[in-house]
Formats: sequence, structure tokens, C-alpha cells
Amino acid sequence: MKYNLSKIMLKAWKIYRKETGIGFAEALHRAWLSAKAEEINAKRIQQSKMAAGVTEPVHTWSEWKQAGYKVLHGSKALFNCSLIWGSKGDSATYKASFFGKSQVQPIA
Repeated sequence: MKYNLSKIMLKAWKIYRKETGIGFAEALHRAWLSAKAEEINAKRIQQSKMAAGVTEPVHTWSEWKQAGYKVLHGSKALFNCSLIWGSKGDSATYKASFFGKSQVQPIA
């Protein structure tokens, strides 16, 4: 797999500026972990989506918000998935909840 080196370097600088007390080498290491985790996370999301039988486009709550949508109040996630959080540096995992296109509406 080829990686977008520019994106990795930008992420390293972002981590370096945000996290106090770490050196740039550690920030670059975390950026590489994040880049490598993206492929694994995409596979995990696809597998969970297929297992749940979901065919519509899905995103997390924050991804819908960035796209200009809000999740309808009281909506339950279609499925959950355990993803790798590479920018923490320890490859910790977190549980992400995914909502479908039918559960969101444009922000007014």
C-alpha cells in the first residue's frame, strides 16, 4: 500500500502542536500508526456493516456533523465497531457507533 506522505507529515505536526511533552519523532510515529490503522479500520467497518446487513451509507455521529447533518434525536446506532486509535501512540481501541443516512437530517 502506498501512503500519502504529505498527509502523514501534516498529521505529525498537528499531533506535535496539540500534545505537550512529546517530541516530533513521537508525533511522527503516532502519525504513521494512524495511517496504518486507516486500512484496518476500513476493513473492520465494512465487515461490521455486512454482518449487520446495512446497505445505506453510514458514518459516525461526528462524521455526519462535519458533513452538515445531525443525527435525529433518539436514533439508535445501526451497528458498533471496535477501531484502532493510532494517534494516541499505543494502538488503543475504541468503540464507534455508526448511523445511517435515513437517521440524519440537514442542519438548518
